[in-house]
Amino acid sequence: MPGAIDRVERFVEQFKALVREGYRFATGEVRTAADLIARDPQIDLRDHFLKGTLRASSKRSVVPKSKNQRAYLDAIDQYDIVFGVGPAGTGKTYLAMAQAVAFLLAKRVTRIILARPAVEAGERLGFLPGDLQEKVNPYLRPLYDALYDMLDAEKVERLLERGTIEIAPIAFMRGRTLNDAFVILDEAQNTTSEQMKMFLTRLGFGSKAVITGDITQIDLPPGRRSGMVEALDVVRRVDGIGFIYFTERDVVRHQLVQQIVQAYAKYQNGGA
Repeated sequence: MPGAIDRVERFVEQFKALVREGYRFATGEVRTAADLIARDPQIDLRDHFLKGTLRASSKRSVVPKSKNQRAYLDAIDQYDIVFGVGPAGTGKTYLAMAQAVAFLLAKRVTRIILARPAVEAGERLGFLPGDLQEKVNPYLRPLYDALYDMLDAEKVERLLERGTIEIAPIAFMRGRTLNDAFVILDEAQNTTSEQMKMFLTRLGFGSKAVITGDITQIDLPPGRRSGMVEALDVVRRVDGIGFIYFTERDVVRHQLVQQIVQAYAKYQNGGA
């Protein structure tokens, strides 16, 4: 097993070098470092952890846990529109949120707009109790959760009250031009063709847009093509747009989540 021994030696050498430079590994990062070396023996852990760490806010620093996550953050920095496509738990929304908060605090944008289609598991808004905001809030909860993980609750409330951060269903974006904004469209696999085209044409000057989704989990009615699936075909050759495709190897939730994603993929491909 000379290859395995080489990987262990490389991991130990790079780990010791990072510690000597004063890097403090957070919970789970030692395992992340070992996984990175196991997948790519040539990876430079110093470059990944020291240069790849994103300081989203004083409350939260984010270290990419895979090469695809690092490529995703780099793509968001480089391109004005980025598609992040892949299964649950790969950090698509969380990393985009971290970048958005970092951009806002650095005054690279003046506001954050978070949007999501209000289509889930066959439920319709009209059948849910409450006013419109109460109807859509359950669909937007994951965006609120990520936001509160990045910033203190009081700061989030102030930014929401001022409109510096806006969280809304995608339908609320029709007719708007979004300048100097960081816009995240989450669960984009559930947009219709019309909604996706509308969203992509809202981008104004000084803005960035990140579109995230899992094209294997589409909740649209039968016969409706996903706007995200269509967009990936339509704009794939447009210069200035980045595309990052995550796999089950990028899942960073509980280890069982990765195995569950793999099991479903095997089942859907006709495996036992």
